Amino acid sequence: MLFRIVLALITVSINAAVWAAPYKLDESHTQVGFKIKHLVISTVSGRFNKFSGSFDFDPAKGEIKDLKVEIEASSIDTTEPDRDKHLKSVDFFDVEKYPKLTFVSAKTVTKANQPTQLEGALTIHGIKKNVTLELDYKGATTDPWGNERIAFEASTKVNRKDFDLKWNKSLDKGGVMIADEVKILIEGEALLQKPAK
Repeated sequence: MLFRIVLALITVSINAAVWAAPYKLDESHTQVGFKIKHLVISTVSGRFNKFSGSFDFDPAKGEIKDLKVEIEASSIDTTEPDRDKHLKSVDFFDVEKYPKLTFVSAKTVTKANQPTQLEGALTIHGIKKNVTLELDYKGATTDPWGNERIAFEASTKVNRKDFDLKWNKSLDKGGVMIADEVKILIEGEALLQKPAK
């Protein structure tokens, strides 16, 4: 009986260790971007250059747990310095008061043992809202240096006014300067974290 109990405890520990596969976003191979309609007829794209993220991933079940992403608001980059300065101001992100954007996961939706959606809380401008990221899991591989990687795309759409980003200008011919809907797109890779020796 004692042997069976010990064996069961070892099995549970092994299973937990197998599940506990910690990953970190590879910033050099990941883009955190967004798109928004401009002057009704065109689209402006931008990105955030500084961010970090970590999570646990079970490749057998396609489950993601404990995902947390932090983005530095001041790293916003639309390739136009004056526009970026305006976006950092109190009219938009107010980066002095709200230096970070965050996403914290709550639930993974899977299909055929692959993650297809990730539900969680997005905080922008100090306001937290529940959002659902649509996931496209690209698979896993090992790079030439022995690092295990997974690749993915994640996207969602939000209304910027839900986060109190309300600044706008009306156009003489109708419409407004920038739309309310913003598409968020994250494309990249994550690295399996090896245990310290």
